Amino acid sequence: MMHALRLHPGDELFGALKNYCTDNNIKAAYIATCVGSLKACTLRLANADRDRPNEIKTYDQRFEIVSVVGTISCEGAHIHLGLADANGAGVGGHLISATVFTTAEIVLGQVPGLAFERRFDEATGFKELSVERRRE
Repeated sequence: MMHALRLHPGDELFGALKNYCTDNNIKAAYIATCVGSLKACTLRLANADRDRPNEIKTYDQRFEIVSVVGTISCEGAHIHLGLADANGAGVGGHLISATVFTTAEIVLGQVPGLAFERRFDEATGFKELSVERRRE
């Protein structure tokens, strides 16, 4: 089953996705596509390990959304975001928060028969995806 939604200026992307899954009791989904623009965002960069936390960077500028990928459910989410600035230069990372500038047009694919949960993984030191089978 596919779900489509549009976010409006000022909406917060990460929270809106989590709320949509909670409101619609979505247990397992993936982000099929998202296009739009942002006026601010906070990303966690890919330089962490279990003993050193990731660098978190906040951008207060306009971006075009060029990619959003991830797994999401009413239990949690893991979302990566790729952006292009006014000069076409790219930036990306793990989505912490983002504020919509004009629009965010999102399509989610719901995965029947599964539940995505987040459990602490001793090997990585992070909460990681746990895929559970469930009855519909």
